[in-house]
Amino acid sequence: MDRLDELESQSMYIIREAYYHYHKLAMLWSVGKDSTTMLWLVRKAFLGKVPIPLLHIDTSYKFPEMYQFRDEYSKKWGMNLLIAKNEAALAAGMTCEKKLECCTALKTEGLKQAIAKHGFEALLLGIRRDEHGIRAKERYFSPRDEQFQWNYQDQPPELWDQYKNQAEEKTHIRVHPLLHWTEKDIWYYIKRENIPITDLYFAKNGKRYRSIGCTTCCNPIESNASNVDEVIAELESTVTSERAGRAQDKEDAYTMQKLRALGYM
Repeated sequence: MDRLDELESQSMYIIREAYYHYHKLAMLWSVGKDSTTMLWLVRKAFLGKVPIPLLHIDTSYKFPEMYQFRDEYSKKWGMNLLIAKNEAALAAGMTCEKKLECCTALKTEGLKQAIAKHGFEALLLGIRRDEHGIRAKERYFSPRDEQFQWNYQDQPPELWDQYKNQAEEKTHIRVHPLLHWTEKDIWYYIKRENIPITDLYFAKNGKRYRSIGCTTCCNPIESNASNVDEVIAELESTVTSERAGRAQDKEDAYTMQKLRALGYM
């Protein structure tokens, strides 16, 4: 097997392990390249079907192109799509002026509400270790406490593909099938598999998005990469971090750590 085959095989093993162990399992789908790649892996792992619901946390500030892609492919692939919003926070006028407060209210609290409503024991998430320093501390099967908080200083060891997939009482599990992938791996796999993704990742008028989320938090980068091959070629030479255009990563060095400790994706 080549590298992509090995990555795919390990990820599908983790996905199937999660499906076997957790009766109330869902997948978080942000509509970005990573979670869409994970969705593709779920479909391959189960012979073209998606046997678990997809959960989209809608802050109401996403790009129109993301909503269009979400609605188109959830129908095309016959998925059970659940959309969750923190309606109370939005009705109270929550804005994105302060990223920690906004992400906590609209993403973390929205996620907590959805988990409580549907009773999910575990969630599949498309995060990677190389994406952000705090995510390098994650495990493939990562427990959260009854308040959905993450103790990044007390994570279970994972040695020789032995995962702690049994949850303690009153805990919730985050499962990360893409943890061992890199940004370039994702793009090479998108190319090989011809995975559809939103065109926000491709350049228009000399700019494109390298990482997408809410419109208020994302800035495009200078780029002429208008297709997958050109994106890969650009990544082979860039020294700029993937999330350089994400506001929560610029606000202060510990914002992401604070968010994730509180239950953020």
